Amino acid sequence: MKRKFLLGAFSLLSALALVTGCSPDKPSSTKTSSSSSKSEVSSGASEAKYTDIKELKEKYDVIIVGAGGAGMTAAIEAKDKGLNPVVFEKMPVAGGNTLKASAGMNAAETKFEKEKNVTDSKDLFFEETLKGGGGKNDQELLRFFVDNSASAIDWLDQNGMKLDNLTTTGGMSVTRTHRPTDGSAVGGYLVKGLLENIHKRNIPLFVNADVTKINEKDGKISGVEVTFDQKDKKEISSNAVIVTTGGFGANEEMIKKYRPDLVGYVSTNQEGSTGDGIKMIEALGGATVDLDQIQIHPTVVQKNGYLITEAVRGEGAILVNGEGKRFFNEMETRDKVSKAILETKEKSAYLILDSGVKERVKAIATYEKQGFVVEGKTIAELAEKIKLPAEALEATVNEWNKSVADKQDTAFGRKTAMENDLSKAPYYAIQIAPGIHHTMGGVKINTKTEVLNKDGKAITGLFAAGEVTGGLHGANRIGGNAVADIIIFGRQAGSQSAEFVEGLKK
Repeated sequence: MKRKFLLGAFSLLSALALVTGCSPDKPSSTKTSSSSSKSEVSSGASEAKYTDIKELKEKYDVIIVGAGGAGMTAAIEAKDKGLNPVVFEKMPVAGGNTLKASAGMNAAETKFEKEKNVTDSKDLFFEETLKGGGGKNDQELLRFFVDNSASAIDWLDQNGMKLDNLTTTGGMSVTRTHRPTDGSAVGGYLVKGLLENIHKRNIPLFVNADVTKINEKDGKISGVEVTFDQKDKKEISSNAVIVTTGGFGANEEMIKKYRPDLVGYVSTNQEGSTGDGIKMIEALGGATVDLDQIQIHPTVVQKNGYLITEAVRGEGAILVNGEGKRFFNEMETRDKVSKAILETKEKSAYLILDSGVKERVKAIATYEKQGFVVEGKTIAELAEKIKLPAEALEATVNEWNKSVADKQDTAFGRKTAMENDLSKAPYYAIQIAPGIHHTMGGVKINTKTEVLNKDGKAITGLFAAGEVTGGLHGANRIGGNAVADIIIFGRQAGSQSAEFVEGLKK
C-alpha cells in the first residue's frame, strides 16, 4: 500500500500547537531572528525569541548543529562543564522532531518507578530493547543507554522537567515510560523546559541558521560554514562540533534510496528532518550504519501525517478492523503492529477508547481540536458514525472488557496495558494507518558519542547524538526510547566535547 508522503509546514505547525504560548521569557539580549520565507511555518515562530545575528562571534568552544532535544541537552551540559557553546538551527524555531514526541521517555530503576512500586531492572530494559530491535542493536551503545537512563530522568528533574507519570509502550513489559505529571505530550514539555534552561544559561541559539559544511583542518574539526536567513554565509570556528540534526524521515529522495518500498507513505516528521548531518559527516569520511532500517509507526492520521501517541494504547485502547473486530496484540512492537494493520482488508484500523483513556492521555484533547476524534454516547452510536457493524463492535468491546477483568487476553496474548477496561461513556474512535516515523540508521558513534570513520577511528573533535546516529535501535525502535536517546546521548556529547576541549588547553 502506498500512502501520500506529506512534506511541508503543517507537520511543524501541528507540533507547535502543543507549545504555543508556552515559550519562556527570554533575556533582553535576545530577540526574534530576522525571518525568511520559513517564518510563515507558524505564528509560534514569531512568539519565540532567539539570539540576534548581531551577537554572533567568530569562534566558540563547541558548535552544536541542530536545536532539537539532543542539541539543546548537549548545549546545556557543555555550558555546565565550563564551555562556551553555540547552537545553530536551520528552521525558524527550535525543537525539531522532539516537538512531536508524545508517548514519553523510557528509563529503568528510576526514583519515580520506585515511588510507584514498579519492579524493573536495567537488564530487563536491555533485553526487551534488544528483542524489540531484532537483536541488531549495537550492544555497547545499548548498555550505556540503559545504564544511564535513570540518571537522565534525574537530570531532567533537577533542571525543572519532572517526568513522574508512568505508562507502557509496545514491547515493554513494565510501566517504564515516563511522562509529565499531567500525562501530556512529552515533546512540547521538554522543548519548553530545555529552552528555559538554554536562556537561563545565556547560551546563544540562532535560528534560520543552516549549517552546510563541517570544516576540518590538519586532521581536526575546525568549525562550520553556516548560512543565515538563506543569504548570509559565514565561517565560524570552534574546537569541536556536535551534530544533532535528526534523521531523514522527511527526505523522500533518501527514503527512495534506502527503502524504495516506503515511497508514497505519509511521514510524521517535521520538514527539517532531511538528513543534512548524515551527508555532512559522510563528506568527512564518517561511517554510517543501518540506513535501510526505517520505522513506520502504526497509528498515524493519513490526511496530514499526525502521529497518535502510543500512550493511547498504553492506557487501554484497542485496535479494530473494518469488521469491528480486534486483529492483533496492540502492545506488540511497532513493526509488528504496523504489519498487522497493513494486512487488513482496509489497510487501516480504528483506535477504540473510552472516557477513561481520554482522561489519562491529555493529548487526546489536542486530537479532538484537530478533528481526528469521533465520539459516540454508546458503542452502537460510535459504530454507526464510523460505519462499522454495531453488533460486532459491541461484542469486541465486551470481550475485551472480560479479558481485562480476567487479566488474560486469550485472543491475542496482550499482557500489558490491561489495567483499565473500556466501559466509561462516551466512547471515541480515531482512524489510523502506518506512516514513516523514525530512521534508526545514521552515523556511527561510540559510547563517547565520537563520530567514527570507516576504519573505526574517531574523527577528532566531532561528536553526534540523537536520530542522526545509528545502531542503538537496531531494526525497530521501541516507543519511548527516542526521547531517552536524545537526553542520554545529548548529555554525553556535551560532557565529552567539554572533556575534549579542556584537554586541548593542557
